[in-house]
Amino acid sequence: KPDTAGAKARNEAVRSSKYLGRALWRNLTGYHRRSRVETKMHCVKLLGQRLLARDFDRQVAEIQIRAAILNGFTALGIPRTVAVG
Repeated sequence: KPDTAGAKARNEAVRSSKYLGRALWRNLTGYHRRSRVETKMHCVKLLGQRLLARDFDRQVAEIQIRAAILNGFTALGIPRTVAVG
């Protein structure tokens, strides 16, 4: 329904992104940070949905290992997207 609070917020975001331009709107609202966090959480889930260890200390170690793996991949470099043409 167009008169709910969520719909009003969505419509305002769409209006402002059209008025300001998408790139400027993303920088002003911090949307790019949200997108990066969602992408990183997707990468974490690709390493496994569940913890295999039963003991809490080992679960902590397992999470630290996954974080180290992701940090290693990030250290290798982030691909650069270049427009062709």
